[in-house]
Amino acid sequence: MNTQDFTTTILVEKTPIEAFDAINNIRAWWPGEIEGNTKNLNDEFIYKYKTFHYSKQKLTEVIPGKKVVWLVTDSSLNFVDQKTEWTGTKIIFEIFEKDNKTQIKFTHQGLIPEFQCFKSCSNAWTEIIRNGLQNLVKTGKGQASLEDA
Repeated sequence: MNTQDFTTTILVEKTPIEAFDAINNIRAWWPGEIEGNTKNLNDEFIYKYKTFHYSKQKLTEVIPGKKVVWLVTDSSLNFVDQKTEWTGTKIIFEIFEKDNKTQIKFTHQGLIPEFQCFKSCSNAWTEIIRNGLQNLVKTGKGQASLEDA
């Protein structure tokens, strides 16, 4: 894995299965419109955020309590020149037990500093993972929000 891929990590006082279930409850923590199924291997879903972002993801790896991987099969980012920067990238959630807590390592494999969207996308992911997903895991209620890009 490229060490320049965007990565962020959160630590929660929940079980790996509770973290896994929260990750798969995408509508509760990723702000925007989501169409399709988001929980099982080979499920595909479309994500839209206002007029800025469209992407289609396919779940290519689903290991309860351990890992979830989405392959971005199509994308259109309307705030950059190369609108398909996300196409072919992978969004990876790895779940580990650590010091009687659960660590979720989020990696957007292929989201690299050379991408025009790197700064705004990595800032958005940080907000979404650290607030939306982390709050959902901790409290059962996601609190994700995004500023207009």
